[in-house]
Amino acid sequence: MTIVLNQLPSTIQDSVARTRQRVSDLHAELPRNELVVWTAGNVSERVPGTDLFVIKPSGVSYDELAPEFMVVCTLDGTKIDDGTPDRLQPSSDTAAHAYVYRHMEEIGGVVHTHSTYATAWAARGEEIPCVLTMMGDEFGGAIPIGPFAIIGDDSIGRGIVETLKTSRSRAVLMQNHGPFTIGTDARDAVKAAVMCEEVARTVHIARQLGATIPIPPETIDRLFDRYQNVYGQH
Repeated sequence: MTIVLNQLPSTIQDSVARTRQRVSDLHAELPRNELVVWTAGNVSERVPGTDLFVIKPSGVSYDELAPEFMVVCTLDGTKIDDGTPDRLQPSSDTAAHAYVYRHMEEIGGVVHTHSTYATAWAARGEEIPCVLTMMGDEFGGAIPIGPFAIIGDDSIGRGIVETLKTSRSRAVLMQNHGPFTIGTDARDAVKAAVMCEEVARTVHIARQLGATIPIPPETIDRLFDRYQNVYGQH
């Protein structure tokens, strides 16, 4: 049975509308931070209080995106009757996002980019070692490598979940593909994507100059705890 958006309770329709606006706005951060080219990459966010999420339509240019074009899907990745034209199908990475939402209930946002430096590490199948305090703060350690998987089913999603369930990192470099990041909401996941590219670039440059210096695990623990629980405004 197809879910029809305009037949859902008004509170859910309002929540979907707000989520569409946020996801549309956040997509602008990807080209602004040089994380994508052309139509690559995508942002999604779980609709609060529902079993739905919103994601970018497939193959649509970033300068053409608008809230009403954001596609609404169920947690199995099926597009609902959300008022968008039938030609607007969800991102080709939708199955991966859906798998993450189904298996990581605490996650409210997922982002995928092909950012240059992070993707270069993925092409080598090499994790980014924790040699920067910024990495200890944001990722709680190294940014791990996920398994090679092909777009088309939930294989990428399985690799993301399997890799991150044993890591504090909010980023994973899927081998030969690129980074995926997760967060409490879409904004949090976009921030992780920006930070992932920044540390990938910095560590790459550092290694051109010589050996990098690992940060001891106990120091990483202290950095992560302070940044996650003390830093900023609460």
